[in-house]
Amino acid sequence: MRASAFSLLVVLALSGCLLGPDYQRPVVDTPPAFRFAESDAKDLVNTAWWEQFQDPALNELIATALADNLDVKTAAARVEQFRGQFVTTRSQLFPQVAAGINAQRQRVPLGTTDLPPGVGSVFNQYQATLSASWEIDFFGKLRRQTEAARANLLASEEGRRATILTLVASVASSYVNLLSLDRQLDIAKSTVASRAASVSVFQLRFTGGEVSQMELAQSQSEYQASLASIPQIELQIAQQEDALSILLGHNPEVIVRDRELDDLALPAVPAGLPSELLERRPDLRQAEQDLVAANALIGAARALYFPSISLTGLFGSASGQFSSLFTGPARVWSYAGAVTLPIFTAGSIGGQVKQAEAQQQQALFQYQKAIQVAFQEVADALISLQKTREQLVVQGNQVDALRTYARLARLRFEGGYTSYIEVLDAERSLFNAQLSYAQTQGTVFTSTVSLYKAMGGGWVTDAERMTSTSYDGTTAMANPAAAASQPAGAAP
Repeated sequence: MRASAFSLLVVLALSGCLLGPDYQRPVVDTPPAFRFAESDAKDLVNTAWWEQFQDPALNELIATALADNLDVKTAAARVEQFRGQFVTTRSQLFPQVAAGINAQRQRVPLGTTDLPPGVGSVFNQYQATLSASWEIDFFGKLRRQTEAARANLLASEEGRRATILTLVASVASSYVNLLSLDRQLDIAKSTVASRAASVSVFQLRFTGGEVSQMELAQSQSEYQASLASIPQIELQIAQQEDALSILLGHNPEVIVRDRELDDLALPAVPAGLPSELLERRPDLRQAEQDLVAANALIGAARALYFPSISLTGLFGSASGQFSSLFTGPARVWSYAGAVTLPIFTAGSIGGQVKQAEAQQQQALFQYQKAIQVAFQEVADALISLQKTREQLVVQGNQVDALRTYARLARLRFEGGYTSYIEVLDAERSLFNAQLSYAQTQGTVFTSTVSLYKAMGGGWVTDAERMTSTSYDGTTAMANPAAAASQPAGAAP
């Protein structure tokens, strides 16, 4: 009979009314297609795109970063924090049971206390109890709080995925920048070697009286200018290696490269629909779970207007002799029910409701803005990729033209048809154009990386398996996806 009554109370508690709005995904305005979409784009958003670069060193760097990066580990620890918070909040839906054992020896002054017959001023007291308490969730306060805690857990997991997405893109971009700087350093060293040879020739010709001191000084000046560019590029390389080392979770160190910039394969351009971003991008799913949590807390705040019903009970034994602690006369028990109803709170509950509603509005606006920013990032990456590829073609033609110009200018100078200033101008322009071409080459690759990052995709799940903090949950408490499959507001 008692078991039946308890079961009835559980059913009533878990099927009581739920206050506050149930979550429904807001209607968002999504464009039918991306601006500047590629005609030959491919559905590759779910692939490990970094492998398309065909650079084993890059693959190894990304694997190392996923295993050792401290931001990923911090994000994983944050997930565990919210998992604990979810478990703690969810536990309040069920009775709380505790056991206690107490042994006491005390002395009271004679004549000051009425003691039972046969009990001296020094006596023992033993007690063993089993207690239980339970707040019956008729109005859904605890269920709404559990719903919010579950959403916070899911949001933290999506935040972890977003960290992984950003990490992979950052490692790939940093590596490409490193190769671009390597290429610029090669250009600078080649230019320095060429100008050093020119200075040697001009020194001999000046000694022989064939050129003026001004022309010798001009040659030396251009040599020194190209020589000065080498430390600048080497500084940038060292700083890029240091930054990439931190992404790897290591102290600053030399980064191994397997390919040169010209040897990298350009990944295919991914395709997709704008509406798919809502399901693919972890940051958008995180923003939505923040909205779910804020929405649930409105109901939890409104439930404070209604009665709070709790049951308590105690069963145990108390005796002055340990040997008789568990005999029939030593038994003690009690049970009670309590109902508390707020009558006057000077606006406290109303203030909490307004606060929850305002937080829900903030979360809604942040979710809407996150979607707009996502569309912007995809559009920016698409147009950057298109225009930098066009720019690279033009700059390639410019380098070819300047190389011809420099060769002809030197021939004209050697033939006595023009001054050395024309040679200096041609070589200076060629040097700068070659550096710009190498920079644009890197930008084409990094724009592709940015596009894969902006599009999101199932590749984040593949990358997640490579982290040292990945896990496979088997229960609703250990598996956010399983928890999320329950309807909003439903009892776990």
